[in-house]
Amino acid sequence: MSQSTTLRVLFCIGVNQNFFDASAAEAKQVWAAFGVMMKGIEETPGIRVIGNMDDDQLMVGPSTTAPWTTYVLADAERLENVAAVCNLFRTTPVGDSGSRLWKYCKIEARVGRELIIQS
Repeated sequence: MSQSTTLRVLFCIGVNQNFFDASAAEAKQVWAAFGVMMKGIEETPGIRVIGNMDDDQLMVGPSTTAPWTTYVLADAERLENVAAVCNLFRTTPVGDSGSRLWKYCKIEARVGRELIIQS
């Protein structure tokens, strides 16, 4: 990815109240689906994951607004690649329940560019 055309993206992921209301068995299925989604981010064409950060030790309970529960920093070739990552929450199944991950979590993407200080 060329630095001049690359989009820098911060995916902000929050866990909602449905996760906290879930039974232990259901929560385990959500966690498995979350792992599938995270792998899906890394495998999304046009996305290069730089790193992630989990705030679960200091963020307790549902994250209805910022601060979020976890963050993924990535570079994207195009806005369509960013939308494809967000769509993983709509399409990733949770067990055999018929539910998708967005029942339990949400995602927002902040898109910009890498800050480069010219000297």
